[in-house]
Amino acid sequence: MRQAPPPDGWSDRSAASLAACLATVLDVDTAAVAIDPFELDPGSGYLRGWLAERGLGLVPVDDPEGFGWAGPWIAAIPDHDPEAHRWVVVFGNPAPAGVVWDPLRPDRQDGPADELLEGYVIAQLAPRLEVKRRGRAAEPGTITAIVVAPDAGAPCVEVPHALAIPGRGLEGDRYAAGRGTFSRGTGYGRDITLVEEELLAVARVDGLPITPVQARRNVAVSGIVLDDLIGERFLLGTAECIGRRRCEPCAHLQRLGPPGILRALVHRGGLRADIVVGGEIAVGDLVVPKR
Repeated sequence: MRQAPPPDGWSDRSAASLAACLATVLDVDTAAVAIDPFELDPGSGYLRGWLAERGLGLVPVDDPEGFGWAGPWIAAIPDHDPEAHRWVVVFGNPAPAGVVWDPLRPDRQDGPADELLEGYVIAQLAPRLEVKRRGRAAEPGTITAIVVAPDAGAPCVEVPHALAIPGRGLEGDRYAAGRGTFSRGTGYGRDITLVEEELLAVARVDGLPITPVQARRNVAVSGIVLDDLIGERFLLGTAECIGRRRCEPCAHLQRLGPPGILRALVHRGGLRADIVVGGEIAVGDLVVPKR
């Protein structure tokens, strides 16, 4: 296991050690964990979004002291300040776990863990459907529907065109106005949602006729695999976006939609993206991956 050092210049010991531990478990350079230190916390929407872009998530460990796992995981231990903590990489199966990397004490030898305050396993969001990088999407797709709702929980309606606003969403939609159900959340991938018509068609085959309006995604597209746009920039009409992570369905959608919609849209829910450059989008416009 390659031991990643903490990032240079970070005064927050918790954030610095967490960045190093994430980089160590994921086998990437610490610089790749490009998250503001003030947002680097397991409860941060930004960290969850950063991991989700990579098809990953954090699973909290209920009892860190008694947890056994056949792989590395991360845990918080007491730091010099009694009210502060730092992060370490631990390993142990069966329990108890032992520290295998303490980024802020690199001279520490492997050994029993100190008091474990909390712990997390970094896991794939969908082990059977891991995001496979097939290279950048080559062929453009087409916008088949644009959907907005004026307020949280309000019925969605199709519109022929809309203005994409960076950092907000589509003009006329509840999230662009700050009135969406999850508008108070933080993190990446909150500007706009897309879904594939082809995957909605699969849901129909499964016995549930789902329309773009019922799916409550902003833009329906055809002819392009949205998974291929995760982490990539693409043109949506005259706007430019960046794909962030899958847009899996939630209980809120189930409450608003027809019975069974949550199950039908699992792994078919589309893509969350951010708007980088604003512009007009219209039904019939192309979705073009940037090269």
